[in-house]
Amino acid sequence: MKLILAIALGGAIGAVARFQSIGLLTRWFGLGVPYGTLFVNVVGSFVLGLFVEFLVSKLNSSPELRAFFAVGVLGAFTTFSSFALDVSVLSDRGNLLAAGAYIAASVVLSIAGLFFGLWLMRSFLA
Repeated sequence: MKLILAIALGGAIGAVARFQSIGLLTRWFGLGVPYGTLFVNVVGSFVLGLFVEFLVSKLNSSPELRAFFAVGVLGAFTTFSSFALDVSVLSDRGNLLAAGAYIAASVVLSIAGLFFGLWLMRSFLA
């Protein structure tokens, strides 16, 4: 039960952080390209790399703490379903070039963010 509560609490935090982040970037850049979703996916992947490496390597953390961050906070902060919807909206608008670029940027930058987070934490902890 503690594990479920940890995930639920983390999920609430991550979902609110995603909502606020996407709203802020939409106000800054407009609705033309879904920069907010791209931002949360890239930053979330980077932070996941940092936290996973730190929690596992240095803290030998509890399953509840790992689930709180990885599944709860970051699972709710990053969202593939929003990404898929954004691609659909761009495609429906006939902007296939932007949709393709958005797909490529999301995948490449999110994976790069994860690897960069892992590398940064490993370098810091070494």
